[in-house]
Amino acid sequence: MRIAIAGATGNIGARTATALEKSGHDVVRISRSLGVDLSTGDGLDDALSGVEVVVDAITAPVTDRAGTVAYFGTTTRNLLAAEERAGVRHHVLLSIAGVGRNEGNAHHAGKREQERLVAAGPVPWTIVPATQFHDFAAMVTSWTEQDGVADIAPLLVQPIAPADVADILAEIAVGEPQGRYVDVAGPEPQDLVDMARRTNEARGRTVRLVPTWSSVFDTSMAGDVLLPGEGARIAPTTFDEWLREQR
Repeated sequence: MRIAIAGATGNIGARTATALEKSGHDVVRISRSLGVDLSTGDGLDDALSGVEVVVDAITAPVTDRAGTVAYFGTTTRNLLAAEERAGVRHHVLLSIAGVGRNEGNAHHAGKREQERLVAAGPVPWTIVPATQFHDFAAMVTSWTEQDGVADIAPLLVQPIAPADVADILAEIAVGEPQGRYVDVAGPEPQDLVDMARRTNEARGRTVRLVPTWSSVFDTSMAGDVLLPGEGARIAPTTFDEWLREQR
């Protein structure tokens, strides 16, 4: 099967492409660095020639709410229009578990716009809502770290291994469209501050963490906002298992 991966050089896209190729599929990698620009549509028609399925695993540049919504809106419209022209039969979107629970978060607002466009669009679809990834804590501290000190909110999350997300996307891509899929999550809830501390230790980094709700995330993200809903699909890889790979 010929399958295109949008965001193919990213954390999840690259892994999904590899998983599909290992299963014998013909993978088309879509990213700006590879000559296809989703923001303008340049190169999309050629890239999607003969493609049956598209997996959208793109991420947005860090910006404000309006900019994030505009970015996801533009790229999704361009991608869906090109898919319709190419006769693509299945659009698989990687989204976020609980994305509708937080109105204020800019990234979540952009993902909601993506979901809206896909659900209303011309191509049969599956939306896959995933919890935060095992490397999320380290990414968050990288946003705020200065002189060895990083602010981080004490979020409650149930993180999933990036490789597990890729395997699930690859599995869904070769099947029939399912509409909104169940949440996918890792096996155990975790505290983001503790995750960041343990990830830094495993990687041999020394960062002083300052738990706070006054930095990237506020109290609107507290409690069970980021946890998976009932009936979630639980992936196998624990945070401890993932950590051992970081050493």
